[in-house]
Amino acid sequence: MTVYEYLLSYQIKPSVQRIAIMDYLLKHKTHPSIDEIYIALCKDIPTLSKTTVYNTLKLFVEHGAAKLLTINEHNACFDGETAPHGHFQCKYCGKIYDIPLAFDREVSEKLETKGFQIEETNLYYKGACPQCAENNVKEQ
Repeated sequence: MTVYEYLLSYQIKPSVQRIAIMDYLLKHKTHPSIDEIYIALCKDIPTLSKTTVYNTLKLFVEHGAAKLLTINEHNACFDGETAPHGHFQCKYCGKIYDIPLAFDREVSEKLETKGFQIEETNLYYKGACPQCAENNVKEQ
């Protein structure tokens, strides 16, 4: 599926900017911020502004084509992977990793029997990634 078709599947009207931003999200699994996306794309799209990037990402999130990550309270990041999964952020290098999300059906059913309707699940872990953990052990 092309990025153009991907956007249409989420009822988003494709434009040059929207296609470029979504393409970047889908190809770069780094959970980029608005600034990172803007810096990466502004050379190829001189008319691109940070406001356009912000508004486009907001539109993607509203339509379910991307996720807003608030794992870091100082910087919002975006994820083009919309399938359920969790995240791990290294407190030392700051990198965010995708991790499998084990769906707990028992917890979900208990909430639903009490009238809760689950629409979204977010799971965030923080700690040291393998490389930083190894470097930390070596430094001690």
